[in-house]
Amino acid sequence: MSTDELLAEALRLTRADRARVAEELLSSLEESDDEVAIAWATELERRSQEVAEGRVQTISWETARTEILKELEQRRAPRTSS
Repeated sequence: MSTDELLAEALRLTRADRARVAEELLSSLEESDDEVAIAWATELERRSQEVAEGRVQTISWETARTEILKELEQRRAPRTSS
């Protein structure tokens, strides 16, 4: 059965059954908690190593917070067309 055929069949299901199929499909795309924890641990180790080796420069929380708030403000500002 092709993807298009499967989709056509799925769309014939009741609303409740479509919701269940959608939920199952979406959950199949999510990483497990263990996979996420391993990925974060790997990323933290990589970043820690970069700092220890002097390959990146750290900034204070105050500076980071100021930069984050400035970026958020710019993104939220109404866009004007030129």
